[in-house]
Amino acid sequence: MKCPFCGHLHDKVVDSRESKEGDAIRRRRQCLGCQRRFTSYERIDEIPYMVVKKDGRRERFDRQKVLAGILKACEKRPVSMVQLESIADKAETMVQESSEREAATRAVGEMIMRELKNLDKVAYVRFASVYLDFKDVPEFMNELKELLKSRE
Repeated sequence: MKCPFCGHLHDKVVDSRESKEGDAIRRRRQCLGCQRRFTSYERIDEIPYMVVKKDGRRERFDRQKVLAGILKACEKRPVSMVQLESIADKAETMVQESSEREAATRAVGEMIMRELKNLDKVAYVRFASVYLDFKDVPEFMNELKELLKSRE
């Protein structure tokens, strides 16, 4: 830490306290060069996790948005909230563990579809119909046929 008075690079911490809001640490420091005291604040650097959309746009990862999509797909299905939360947790972990702090929505969507396919076939088809953006009925029917083949 550089002294704001003399520019000396060495100091000692005299006192440390958490801020009233709890989002920072306040430190009283004493310069080892000029002996004057000054205050510094430490805050956690919160870099948001991002997702890269199909069209290349980037936006903040929103766990609630993921959960809302899964909830919609599982509406009136015998799927517990614990199971849905688990899928949302996996999606969040996937984004958090990516090296660039971002993940493609394609990868996140495919992971969610795999999880739903194992959990509830109807919920999977509902989610896939929105996520895969079927253009016509034959595309939708092809996906259903593939699902039926994997079932047999």
